[in-house]
Amino acid sequence: MKKLFTILLLSLTLPFAALASEFEQGKHYDVIANPNSSAKPEVVEFFSFYCPHCANFEPIAQQLEQQLPAGSSFTKMHVDFMRAAPAELQNNLARAFLAADRQGKKHQVIDAIFQHIHGKRESFTSPDQIRQVAIDAGADASAYDADINSFAVINAADFMKQQQNKYTAQGVLSGVPMLIVNGKYKINFQHLEGDFAAELTKLVNYLLEK
Repeated sequence: MKKLFTILLLSLTLPFAALASEFEQGKHYDVIANPNSSAKPEVVEFFSFYCPHCANFEPIAQQLEQQLPAGSSFTKMHVDFMRAAPAELQNNLARAFLAADRQGKKHQVIDAIFQHIHGKRESFTSPDQIRQVAIDAGADASAYDADINSFAVINAADFMKQQQNKYTAQGVLSGVPMLIVNGKYKINFQHLEGDFAAELTKLVNYLLEK
């Protein structure tokens, strides 16, 4: 019985040990200095609608979100430092997908905004244009209008800005897309080889358990 228990224990720990040897600190991920480690397992993505790499990464990000272990969260944080648009307009885009998220339409609106900018190659010049794209993507107009200026959405957008400033000051955030796991580990995309999406999922799940 003792031998059987040992075999079962090894069968559970070997996959994790294999991942530990597969992924290297300083290569596949970096440890953030003086981290504010999250209380619960979480993945945070910093991104911008004006970033073409973020547009290409979005399907992978959505797939990753769906494959996270139970009890883990995936949070998107929009930055406002892209030169393609004023910071205020970039903040309006952040509030748009936050408002859509309250209706369960986050992914639809995110996809529509990316398509507007990178697919149709059209620009936004006002919050009304953003609103129309969100509604065309399935957001309810009256709920959107109520949520876009709500305390919850404005607070969430302000928190994104605070996190952006914090990680920029630390030298952690210098470009997008960027993933941070558990407030402690920064993913280095450039060293993931083979099936990028599969390797990323394995790395993120490994770090969530670390």
